[in-house]
Amino acid sequence: MQGMILWQKIEGAICFAVGLFLYFMMEDAFSWWVTLLVFFAADLSFLAYLFGPKVGAAIYNLVHIYGFGLILLVLGMTTLPGTLSAIGLLMFAHVGFDRMLGYGLKSSQGFGLTHLGRIGKT
Repeated sequence: MQGMILWQKIEGAICFAVGLFLYFMMEDAFSWWVTLLVFFAADLSFLAYLFGPKVGAAIYNLVHIYGFGLILLVLGMTTLPGTLSAIGLLMFAHVGFDRMLGYGLKSSQGFGLTHLGRIGKT
């Protein structure tokens, strides 16, 4: 099990680096402070836990899968080439950052239970 977790952390680091690299290659990258705000905006999805652990986990996980950022990127490439693409790349990089640090998708049994193991105080 530990070996699989290590591989997911390595994969996360790669996705984080690739997402940021592609983002900073864009001509329409945001200012540094907007970049930070958008990068960490995905973590606001934890507020869905106010509606209970099942809703919280579902919303948090929806925002914290690689596909969410990639969908925004593709939509941005076809509709709003600058803004939405930039947000998509930052969301993709954010998920990689979380995985790299060991934060996984949440269980409906509680915020601290993830697919990469328990987080927080035990």
